[in-house]
Order: sequence, then C-alpha cells, then structure tokens
Amino acid sequence: MSILNVEHVTHGFGGRQILEDASFRLLKGEHIGLVGANGEGKSTFLNIIMGNLTPDEGKVEWCKRITVGYLDQYSTLTKGKTIYDVLREAFSHLTDLEAEIMETYEKMATASDEEIALMMEDVGEMQEILDMSGYYTIDTKINETAAGLGLNQIGLDRDVSELSGGQRAKVLLAKVLLQNPMILILDEPTNFLDENHIRWLTNFLQNYENAFILVSHDIPFLNSVINVVYHLENTILTRYSGDYTFFEESYALKKRQLEAAYAKQQKEIADLEDFVARNKARAATATLARSRQKQLDKMEKITLAPERVKPEFKFRSDRTPGRVVISATNLVIGYDSPLTKKWDLIVERNKKIAIRGVNGLGKSTLLKTLLGIIPPFEGKVEHDQFMSVGYFEQEEIASSKTALEEIWDLYPSLTNAEARAALAKCGLTTEHITSQMKVLSGGENAKVRLCKLMLKDVNLLVLDEPTNHLDVDAKEDLKRAIREYKGTVLLVSHEPEFYTAVCDEIWDLEDKTTKIV
Repeated sequence: MSILNVEHVTHGFGGRQILEDASFRLLKGEHIGLVGANGEGKSTFLNIIMGNLTPDEGKVEWCKRITVGYLDQYSTLTKGKTIYDVLREAFSHLTDLEAEIMETYEKMATASDEEIALMMEDVGEMQEILDMSGYYTIDTKINETAAGLGLNQIGLDRDVSELSGGQRAKVLLAKVLLQNPMILILDEPTNFLDENHIRWLTNFLQNYENAFILVSHDIPFLNSVINVVYHLENTILTRYSGDYTFFEESYALKKRQLEAAYAKQQKEIADLEDFVARNKARAATATLARSRQKQLDKMEKITLAPERVKPEFKFRSDRTPGRVVISATNLVIGYDSPLTKKWDLIVERNKKIAIRGVNGLGKSTLLKTLLGIIPPFEGKVEHDQFMSVGYFEQEEIASSKTALEEIWDLYPSLTNAEARAALAKCGLTTEHITSQMKVLSGGENAKVRLCKLMLKDVNLLVLDEPTNHLDVDAKEDLKRAIREYKGTVLLVSHEPEFYTAVCDEIWDLEDKTTKIV
C-alpha cells in the first residue's frame, strides 16, 4: 500500500534548481533514509511533501486519513509550557475524544430514550478508541520516552523556554515519537543525542511498525534502521533498495559504469568527427561523411554530473605554549548547583582529548569553564600565558548577514578574493557564500563557522559537536584535519567512530558527575 506518492516534482530557489522531475513513493512499513551532501535540498524536499512549500511543477499525494509526525531542524516551542505539557500534547486528539465523551454524558440528562441509545453507541466507539490507544497509560509512555532520551534528568517540570538548543531538540523528538504516526519524518534526529540516547532511538526505530523517512549523516545509525535509500544529488532523486552500505556499493558501481560508457562514447565521437573532417570535402567520400555526421547528430550524448566540491579543512598552528596548556585544581563545574565532584585535571600540549558522557552532564559547561567563559562553581583554572584558542560552539549562526560578511566582520583585512577562497576551501559554492546565514542548511552553516577557525592561528582547538549536520565527505576531511593539526585539541562528540579516530585520550564525564546516570 502506497502512503505517499510524489510525481515529477521540479523545484528551484533563487535561480538554483534543487529538484528536477523527482518521483518518490513511500510504502507501508518502509524505513527510508534520505541522503545527500549538505545543501543538496533534503530539507527542501521534506518541506515540499509536508505542504510547507509548493513545488514549481509536479504533484504530491498522501493516502486518506494519514497521520504524520514531522521533526525538522528548526521547530520551536512555546514559552510558559513545561516539558511534560509539550509531551502530553502528543495525545491531544485523545484528550479531545475524552472531553467529547464527557460532553455526551452531560447531554444524556435531557435526551430521549432513542437519543440516549444512539449516544451510548457513540460513546462506546469513542471509549474503544481510547482503550486501544492506551490512553490510560499516557503517563507511563511519557516517562519511558523521556527516560530514553534523557529528559527525566532535566526535569519534566522545567519551562521549555529555559532549555538549551539541544534540550529543546530532544523534547520535540520525544513529542513526535509519542504521537506514533502512520509516517514519521525525522530531519537529523541524532544531532543533539549522546551515544546512550542514540542506542535507545535506534532500538525504537528498529521496532517501529509504521513507515518513516529519516535524514541523517550518521552512517552507523542509518545502516541499523533503514531498508530503502533515496539519494539526492545534482537535482536527481534515485531509489535504492537496501541499507546505506548497499547504496554506497551500488552508487560506486553505477558511477564507474557511467564513466566507462562516457569514455567509450567520447572515443566514438572523436573517431566520427575525425572521419567527417577528413572526408567531407572529397566527392568520393562525402556521402559517407554525411552519414557519419547524421550518426553524430542523432547520438544521445552521455553527460557526467559535475564533481561535487569537497571541503579541505586545515587548521593553523600558533606559537608553542608551555607543557601544560590548562590546569584545574579542585574543579567543580555548574551554575546554580554543582554538576561534578571535585576534579584535578591537566590539558597537556599537543594532546587530543575527547570528552564523552550522556547529555546533561555538563560537557559544554566544562569546555566553557576551562576556557574561562564562565567561572568555576568551585576550584581554580589556570591557562598557559601563550594559550590561543579556536572555539567551535554547538549553536548555529542565524543572522541576516551573508557568509562572506561573517568572515569579513572577523577578518576585515582579507580581500574579497581571499575571503571567498577561504569559504570555497570549506566546500561552499558562490551561492552559499552570498546567502544569508539564516537560510543556509545546518551543514553549510557549520562550514562557515569552521572557516572562521581555519583563518586564525591557534594552539588550542576546542570543538563542541562539530560533526552535527556535516555530510559524510565533510566529516571525513574534518577527521583528517584534526589528526594533522599541530596543536592541542579538546573535542566533544556523540560519535565514537569520529572521536576515537582522532583523539589519544578520553575523559568520561560520567565518572565525575554528581548525577545518577
């Protein structure tokens, strides 16, 4: 049974073609991974199927009585509501049904026997829906999902306006999962989840009976939950049956075959053109030449897609600091209350250190405390006198400035050509460079922020979840750049395959936390 049909959709934005004659179908129970490089248009495609954008051409058809749960990268929450209030909204249709039952009972007081009989039948049907939906175990469901995503540690009575960006993302994800829709649409759901919560979400999606469409650049996660891949590249959407590994193998084979066919055709074209050029002027061979020219004119030319611009990250080293870059004595981090026990720690020169631990333990807080951005709750932090820092924060830039203006604000001495070249090195096109930061995709936004670091001489690189939103090519090159960087690194990442490849020391915050984990 087809839940969703997309037929011959074409869409452009700002003079750029994003989709060209794209067709897509979603069958009942399919678990689809929508993949492609940063900026290819995955989020645009999701907005089209959700009706938030009208395509230039083509049509989108859903089956009747469809229920959809959509988690995008930029959903918002209303101030004044608690986390529990928001999660309970997932069951609002059932709450409305219960209210309708109570209203019907009140009407029975003044109804005739005939009307009461009809009302009782109606109430019975509504009650059956509530029972089958597990309405009377809502609190249990909320607590299970909240625990799985680490929201219980934050406190379900917290006002959502007080939450960090990562915490808000988890609340929205929990709400969508609790809705248990016929189709689940998730755009980068693992960006703000740590390893434990990703494992919980993996298990949830593996056992999800309904269909879902998932956008993610986390390959191990994708591989473990999907059975179909749709690949978006150069405006073309292509379907592959299987997991991400099968897609990669099939895509590589298809590319090799196309390149071989292209090379063969180019040789054939060259031979025909040569024959025509040598023989068209001679009367004896002019007929043959015209025949070859017709063959050339009728030939359906094979074209190769332009090679995607791949980022090349490179971080610049500053003067060498002392042996100990940062030292902390009896350190306790926190704001209103302590998040850790007392801790003596040292960051040595040229060490590459990963900081891991479940969300809410204070990994970002630890980084900010070590850098002196916020004061320690207790204890003392000391810096080497020659420490120079490049700091990548989790939060995106959502300004009206263009990517080029963001670079110029920080480095006004750069020429236009130099600033553009630096952004291009990070895999950004001319269109990205002149676009406002708020309209760039999450991955493009991250590349601009990485570019800022690349232009600065630093001997301490501090990266807080740098792989969020980055596509596969960008992650691989960032991994290489961190390995080759001649300096000290402090890295927070929820991807073990990323941080274990670049770091020689791991700090586990779960060993120092005051919380129960």
